[in-house]
Amino acid sequence: MGTRHYGYTDVGRVRSRNEDAFLADAQLGLFIVCDGVGGRARGEIASQETVEFIVDFVKGDATDIEIARHGGELDQAARQRLAALVRGAIQSACYMVHTMGEMDPDRRGMSTTASVVLVAGHVATVAWVGDSRVYLWHAGEHVQLTDDHTLVNVQIRQGTMTPEAAKLSHLKHVITRAVGHREFVEVDVRQLELAPGDKLLLCSDGLHEYLDETGLLARLFSADLATAARDAVRHANINGGRDNITALFVEYTG
Repeated sequence: MGTRHYGYTDVGRVRSRNEDAFLADAQLGLFIVCDGVGGRARGEIASQETVEFIVDFVKGDATDIEIARHGGELDQAARQRLAALVRGAIQSACYMVHTMGEMDPDRRGMSTTASVVLVAGHVATVAWVGDSRVYLWHAGEHVQLTDDHTLVNVQIRQGTMTPEAAKLSHLKHVITRAVGHREFVEVDVRQLELAPGDKLLLCSDGLHEYLDETGLLARLFSADLATAARDAVRHANINGGRDNITALFVEYTG
């Protein structure tokens, strides 16, 4: 599938348990980071179950992934099927997690974010719910591929809050979409073509809260994957570690 990866997660310096979960399956070309929603029951179950539901769903309909694996070209119809596959995987996980919560009072209300990347050939399908992010490193520049589903981000788009004020707001971690909160969730999806040497970072908000330092992302993306993941987590912990921290770096080798 032409990828390398390295992921690392840590409980941080404040939380007593790690409610983040991640998965990297190079055979499928599937990469996932989930962050159990703070303050909700059993966030660690919601995140881990979501990872597992997504993987099983994608494995169940991997025809276009196999075509790309063996050098086949993905036409527009195949790309649309891949987008529908990843969207459907997250929405199926949402229904299942919500149902688990409804059936078990101890798990009622559990939910999670989800950021997913599926690499098929040179096409990356990126899908997300919540505020876990995906960044791209291409030609010496980095860009955020996802758009946080948070209350403050809504206010920024509406012009009622500045980005600077949002960083200081006590509402900055309030998310507007989550897997499992209801039976159905709207999933944002985008696709892009990768070039050899491109890198992706999937991470929870326990990391991206601390990524504003000038040049930090460039330094991380320029390092080897294992060093980058461990240095990213170390940086978050040094600067407070207020939440669980997960960094999953993926390199497209072509």
